[in-house]
Amino acid sequence: MTPQVNPILLKGIHIYSEGKILENGYIKMKDQKIDELGNVSELGPLNNDQWEIVELPSHYKAIPGLIDVHIHGVNGADTMDGTQDALDTMVTSLPKEGTTSFLATTMTQDIKHIEQALINAGDYIGKQAPQGNAEILGIHLEGPFVNPKMAGAQPIPHIIDPNLALFKRWQELANGMIKLVTLAPEQPGGIELIQFLKANHIIASIGHSEAAYEEVNEAIHAGATHVTHLYNQMSGLHHREPGVVGAAFLRDELMAEIIVDGVHVRPEIVEIAYKLKRSEGLMLITDSMRAKCLKNGKYDLGGQEVTVKDGRAELIDGTLAGSILKMGQAVKNMIAYTGCSLEEAIEMASGNPAKQLNVFDRKGSISVGKDADIAILDDNLEVVMTICRGAVAYKKEENP
Repeated sequence: MTPQVNPILLKGIHIYSEGKILENGYIKMKDQKIDELGNVSELGPLNNDQWEIVELPSHYKAIPGLIDVHIHGVNGADTMDGTQDALDTMVTSLPKEGTTSFLATTMTQDIKHIEQALINAGDYIGKQAPQGNAEILGIHLEGPFVNPKMAGAQPIPHIIDPNLALFKRWQELANGMIKLVTLAPEQPGGIELIQFLKANHIIASIGHSEAAYEEVNEAIHAGATHVTHLYNQMSGLHHREPGVVGAAFLRDELMAEIIVDGVHVRPEIVEIAYKLKRSEGLMLITDSMRAKCLKNGKYDLGGQEVTVKDGRAELIDGTLAGSILKMGQAVKNMIAYTGCSLEEAIEMASGNPAKQLNVFDRKGSISVGKDADIAILDDNLEVVMTICRGAVAYKKEENP
């Protein structure tokens, strides 16, 4: 039985609502939704004493909850663990970084392990709590349908060609919850799978790919609309071959994820992407693994040993193995690296993911009728409170 959560009145702060900023604003949250918002001067008397009133410093900012479409793990847990406990850890840990919803992301492994992860996530999504935790919006299937020449941290022995029959089986096992698939379109069967994904309203993303520009165009024609972690493990920009990177820059049909941790992509290269794609064409992700929120040390990723030290996660051979980036930090970094506005960063971290996942009717902005997913930022843009569907999921300790 779900515990009763009182309606929340959040008042007295800057609210980054859809299309405008409300100074000295208020938000009423009731029954998991945003019920009302406006300027405090317009706030009428409350009908009863059941409201939980939250007053914060006037310079604090309320922004839409962040949406991470590419995250493997956090705080010792990973989607590939294939257990309820792992997903429990993820949904309770992620609000600390302002994330209110996400796609549980798999990776290349043997078929048995992938299927266990899909069954577990599909079952979990159908039973997850209605509020108070980050919401799993679906599954991001990253691999095994990738190019072994662009494997990165995807274990090469388990990489296979895109297989439509196998994908159909996996989607059935996942209760239809696979919402995004990363694949290499140049591999045999790639275009056929993209066509199927398009027809079934599943995002087809080009990633871990050495596709030539013409092959990317063919994939776009077939229905690809997304690029997985721009720059990383894909054919780069060359003056005689634009590759996947050049196609991402030139083709507005492609929404490009980017890991803004200063490790995967150096700040100046992030700025190039921002100048070419603008905020409407980029999406902030973490691609984080289980070591996020934990100390330096050795961890597992897809059965491989990963060493985490000083902000870098690497395989034994030095290959980057995901990140330990937090979404709130990605927002701060994007502003620092590019000079973009907070509104633009919100678009890249919340609005664009919601639109790409076709949930903008309930996520991605602060608007009446949408889910009450709110992150509160202080003067330094640090997350101090997160509300998930109308319930406080995280509150920073004043004297930790």
